[in-house]
Amino acid sequence: MNKAYHSTVRVFDKLEDFAREHLSRHPIPYSIVGGVGVVLFWRGVWETADILMYSGVPVLSYFFYGPVQVVVSTLGLMLTGLMVSVFIGDRIILSGLRREKKLEETTEELVKEESVTLRHVRDEIRSLKAEIEKIRSSR
Repeated sequence: MNKAYHSTVRVFDKLEDFAREHLSRHPIPYSIVGGVGVVLFWRGVWETADILMYSGVPVLSYFFYGPVQVVVSTLGLMLTGLMVSVFIGDRIILSGLRREKKLEETTEELVKEESVTLRHVRDEIRSLKAEIEKIRSSR
């Protein structure tokens, strides 16, 4: 059983690597395939929950009742540590902990730095041109 599981995982891992390698060269079709896949996955989860809710089994009908699902799923997400990362995102949390600036602020700062660097490069080129002209005229 364990060997069959590992070989199945290995096959899907290789298939995923192959698909990612080829699709990553075409970002728009890749995003469409990914988006459709995610929507269909969650649609299936939603419909399965509806089927179980209306199955006539009282325990399942209660468990898949909306307000109960909110409480159970919130507890499950909190217990697994996924609540914050799913709704806020790791990147936002980490940037806040590191006291990083927002993307807009960082981009504006980078543009200013690049502008200064370009001015410096322009001045260096002008200086080199002047030196070359001086060398040429002294010959």
